[in-house]
Amino acid sequence: MSKFTDFLEQKVSNPMARLAEQRHLLAIRDGVVSALPFIIVGSFFLVFAFPPLPEKWKVTQWLTAHATEILIPYRMTMFIMSFYIAFGIGYNLANSYKVDPLSGGLIAVSALLLTITPTVVEKLGFVMPMQYLGGQGLFVTILVSIVSVEIFRFCKQRNITIKLPKQVPVSVSRSFEALIPVAVVIVLMSIITVAMGVNLHEIVQTITSPLVKVGDSLFGVLVPVFLITFFWSFGIHGVSIVGSVARPFWEMYLAENAEAVAQGASKIPHVAPEPLYQWFIWIGGSGATLGLVITMLIFSKSKYMKNLARTAVVPSIFNINEPIIFGIPIVLNPTLIIPFIITPIVTSTIAYFATSVGLVKPMYVKAPWTLPAPIGAYLATGGDWRAILLVIINVIISFLLYLPFFKMYDKKLLDLENECNQQVESDNNTNVQA
Repeated sequence: MSKFTDFLEQKVSNPMARLAEQRHLLAIRDGVVSALPFIIVGSFFLVFAFPPLPEKWKVTQWLTAHATEILIPYRMTMFIMSFYIAFGIGYNLANSYKVDPLSGGLIAVSALLLTITPTVVEKLGFVMPMQYLGGQGLFVTILVSIVSVEIFRFCKQRNITIKLPKQVPVSVSRSFEALIPVAVVIVLMSIITVAMGVNLHEIVQTITSPLVKVGDSLFGVLVPVFLITFFWSFGIHGVSIVGSVARPFWEMYLAENAEAVAQGASKIPHVAPEPLYQWFIWIGGSGATLGLVITMLIFSKSKYMKNLARTAVVPSIFNINEPIIFGIPIVLNPTLIIPFIITPIVTSTIAYFATSVGLVKPMYVKAPWTLPAPIGAYLATGGDWRAILLVIINVIISFLLYLPFFKMYDKKLLDLENECNQQVESDNNTNVQA
């Protein structure tokens, strides 16, 4: 077993850990995360505009009548999420290169804005289309943010900058240091978008459209679910790796679902935005470990598992399961890795079909991930009570799937504890006789 563990650590765990620390993936992850407050707050205005209340109530009628005004904060936040994400990616990537992060964020935003060609509207003048500042523009946002910061870094490292005397304030000096990189990025993007008439968004959408369709399928749900739990099995934060690649798709699905609701569409287009994973699959954290914690609370016989269950139950309710993953541990545990991977595959299959056939409303609201799953699912679906029922069903299923494997592992711990107790008693008796 030790040889197998060493093999997994050297050939799988270490390379995956290095991948998780790759600076561009980290910048994408942190850039998206930095925009989450705007996405979460903005999405809740959709719930206010279309409340899950009886239509005959006066408050419902008033909110519906003023939906256009209520949705303005949504359109200035979640609807243009790429604007905020561009700054986040640029800031974090520049910071990783030890160059001015504020300049990196601003350069990334300017590059994104220059991918969009304003139109002239009579009496209004120049008008910038906003659809590419939302979920539709995420892939281009990532691309131009990285390229613009790389240009900034190249100019900085090659001293292609304007340097001012040391007596000049640092803020002013940094602004002038970014002058040449900003000029290069603006001229480059203007040539591509204005002079050549290239629409990067349409090109990228054409290239990624097959992946977008696959990502919204059952296969597209099962693959990231498997990979995330697989990485976690070796102690690697799977969401950091898989999420960096898949999150642009998830956020695009969420943005398009939200816009469909805002437009009053009869059908919400996507099944698999990120809240589907958060509320129907990762109940209690990656691996759907809330069911395991309940199993531990009811069936633990070893003292260690009893104490761990009492400690971990409250964090698990709020989807924090590091005490379970590293406390049991599940990491490199051949007994519990099996249900840790299988359980979310089963629950994700159930959740996907329940949503795709209309038993549960597709998710379009970004609720804070630390909410208990029934509450988060209810809010993310805009107030669909059936989402609460689906969460309960999936918790029961995870409980049943973890149960036989946990009993086997708990029995091993109990036997080990008994052996240790017998050894202690034997040593005490020997000391008394002596």
